Amino acid sequence: MVPGWLTDLAAGAVRTRVPAALRPPANGDGRRAAVLLLFGEGPEGPDVLLIQRSSKGRVHAGQPAFPGGGLDPEDDGPIGAALREAEEETGLDPRGVEVVGTMSELYVSRSDNRVTPVLAWWHTPCAVHAASPDEVEAVERIPVAELVDPANRLQLRYPAGAVSHPAFRVRGLLVWGFTAGVLDGVLSAAGFEQPWDRSRIEDLPPEVLDLASRG
Repeated sequence: MVPGWLTDLAAGAVRTRVPAALRPPANGDGRRAAVLLLFGEGPEGPDVLLIQRSSKGRVHAGQPAFPGGGLDPEDDGPIGAALREAEEETGLDPRGVEVVGTMSELYVSRSDNRVTPVLAWWHTPCAVHAASPDEVEAVERIPVAELVDPANRLQLRYPAGAVSHPAFRVRGLLVWGFTAGVLDGVLSAAGFEQPWDRSRIEDLPPEVLDLASRG
């Protein structure tokens, strides 16, 4: 069964106000895309599936992310695209996934993508791996308990930016940018968030910035 916190999250997602910085252009510009927020029940409780993008990529190189990508003409909308991309990137069996709902479309200016996050429950987990090595370097099921652990939370300051942004350090990964922002909101809305030190602010590491500056 889909846990109540996830169905409640999906029900509330349609009423969530999108921050101005993430609102898609009113003129309809931007490539339609989707990502899969796939939650499951692991040995340490609820977890979420993340990938680490290839460091050889042109856009978002080396960054942890949700599985996903652009919509193809044959996709049945964002849900079909999110499941297809997850299968291509991680070897996920879509038959083991129950889609619970979608979140509001978000705009990622760096890649000019209008992204629809798809919320889903992994009722029958399967083995996953970096099924597309040119695009994905690693696949991880990250326990929610580790994401909300105050010791793993921080804020990052980007170059020439006065505003800091939420980030996570888990399993040797620095989760930041769009993915961290969505996770931050989702974990809070689902009631998982624990108090953490928001004054812990660090600069985006140079090596991460170098990868992110490609393209």
